[in-house]
Amino acid sequence: MVTTQLSGRPSSPFSWSRLASRAASRARVLAVALVLPLGMNACGYNTIQSYDEQAAQAKQNIDAQLQRRADLIPNLVNTVKGFAAQESEVLTAVTQARAGLVGALQKPGGSDPTELANANQQLTTSLGRLAVTVEAYPELKSNENFLRLQDELTGTENRIAVSRTDYNGAVRLYNEYIRKFPAVLTAKVTGSKPRTYFEVTDAASRAAPTVDFKK
Repeated sequence: MVTTQLSGRPSSPFSWSRLASRAASRARVLAVALVLPLGMNACGYNTIQSYDEQAAQAKQNIDAQLQRRADLIPNLVNTVKGFAAQESEVLTAVTQARAGLVGALQKPGGSDPTELANANQQLTTSLGRLAVTVEAYPELKSNENFLRLQDELTGTENRIAVSRTDYNGAVRLYNEYIRKFPAVLTAKVTGSKPRTYFEVTDAASRAAPTVDFKK
């Protein structure tokens, strides 16, 4: 018997099992793609990241305003020296307090909010004493450069106060959230730890005088 070959290519059976396997694999990938975001929201991961980022941004705003305040001090000291060079003790205290704030801002690994708050308060204390000293120098109080620096310092201090409120509010929101279930479990797994508030812990500095050169 002669067998006639209809085609030059050998026929291969269609693999339904292989097709089914591929379809199942694609279905699993699609399911993961759909369920994973829901799961991350349900466990609080996305919210933790969002709150943490808000706090980090608020912290950067504080740092920027504190740096601006520190940058104004050298000009202020030099201006006062032009009229009251004999007040070296007060001026040295201001310069040292400024150095402490700059050191806290430039701390390796990132600035610590509590250290910043204490250093900033020390500078406020020193500036308060300088303000009292300036009272004895009417010509200095009316100096154009001194008045300009005084206004810039006041504006910066107001912005620091606003930034501090915003930061502490963001930290409170974040800290409270990572203590709640199920976010508390997610926080432990991801290493999300409570953030530190920007607040003065030095009891002696809490009673520091308010800086006011306009008396």
